[in-house]
Amino acid sequence: MSLNLPNALAFLRVMMAPMMFIFLVERDWFSGVHPSWLNYYAALIFVLASVTDFFDGFIARRWNQMTKLGAILDPLADKMLTLAAFLGLMLIDRASPWIIYLILTREFFITGLRVMAVGEGRNISASMAGKTKTVFQMIAIGFLIMDWPLGTILLWIALILTLYSGWEYIRDYTREDNT
Repeated sequence: MSLNLPNALAFLRVMMAPMMFIFLVERDWFSGVHPSWLNYYAALIFVLASVTDFFDGFIARRWNQMTKLGAILDPLADKMLTLAAFLGLMLIDRASPWIIYLILTREFFITGLRVMAVGEGRNISASMAGKTKTVFQMIAIGFLIMDWPLGTILLWIALILTLYSGWEYIRDYTREDNT
């Protein structure tokens, strides 16, 4: 099996997640660097990694390079990135542990459900609510990394969208399973 460009971008996202995490939580490693610069570096890595999420899907569809590996790797890479961001933000006390717990629990449960569906030869595509939740999560993470106002409000909105879209995935999976 050769590695195509969309899968390579997903692997790149996997590699960028710990880099961002380091800038968020290992501030002692960077003595002499102002904390705001560490926020900028973490935010830059997060934005670049988020852009790869858009392009890997776009390229896979446009160039007909969708693979079973990509169907599994892409959502896992997404979760590794959000996991690194949310845990880092929680550790530096910019995000509520309860909100992070609920979001991450939903993310991993639905990722497992989607991987299981792929293994069964079924496709549970991202819904509009799922795409909207992703956008709100990314915006909230960006605001929280930069320690900007409204970050917490955006995180609450992301939580509501996350739980709602999770319910949609479960509903759709159980409907398909019963047909």
